Amino acid sequence: MAINNEEKQEIKPIGHNELAHKSLLQSDALYQYILETSVFPREHPCLKELREMTEKHPWNLMATPADEGQLLSMVIKLINAKNTLEIGVFTGYSLLSTALALPSDGKVLALDVSREYYELGLPIIEKSGVVDKIDFREGPALPVLDELIQDENNKGTFDFVFVDADKDNYLNYHKRVIELVKVGGLIGYDNTLWSGSVAAPSDAPMLDYIKRLRDYVIELNKYLAHDSRIEICQLPVGDGITLCRRIN
Repeated sequence: MAINNEEKQEIKPIGHNELAHKSLLQSDALYQYILETSVFPREHPCLKELREMTEKHPWNLMATPADEGQLLSMVIKLINAKNTLEIGVFTGYSLLSTALALPSDGKVLALDVSREYYELGLPIIEKSGVVDKIDFREGPALPVLDELIQDENNKGTFDFVFVDADKDNYLNYHKRVIELVKVGGLIGYDNTLWSGSVAAPSDAPMLDYIKRLRDYVIELNKYLAHDSRIEICQLPVGDGITLCRRIN
């Protein structure tokens, strides 16, 4: 079917929306209803401050949305997690959500290539009173994961792992963290619906970074669907999150 110039102008490329509406819901009004009714009223004051600070950052689309942070908090409490791992931190919204949800003796090992972004949120994290639960390490995550795996005592010791980093390494991360999470523990992969592009034709108009990483997300989704070591649940929260429960 031919498309005229006016129709071309009406076609919007697939890509993430502004942070305040980082959702796959078709209705912004419905998403705002969820935030204002169920999320914002229960948001910790330091999470709110961190969210509002991050919204002003030019790379705010990298942040975990508030409703997803709420989900992470609930999951951590449901499984009574104490020892957790986070790959990809940015300014720390998901990290702070995790630290606040953990018990007083809980720990989160946080890995990110940029200490600069983490330090933007660090004063707020310190204000929250949970910074002692956080072990932040700057640098690529794969070497750290490989080092952890080399020690047999680290295998099966993490209750929860959250991955929200470079999508082209998601499968590499999975092949490592599956050894580190305990049987019965959970792994959460963020952005697994990748702004809806995973269900779109390959020639659909997309923002460049969406198109460039789309195949990696699709590859991960296919792999997880056939990995007999886990049970999975893919949810349309935020930009899509897949929860994987290790069963053997």
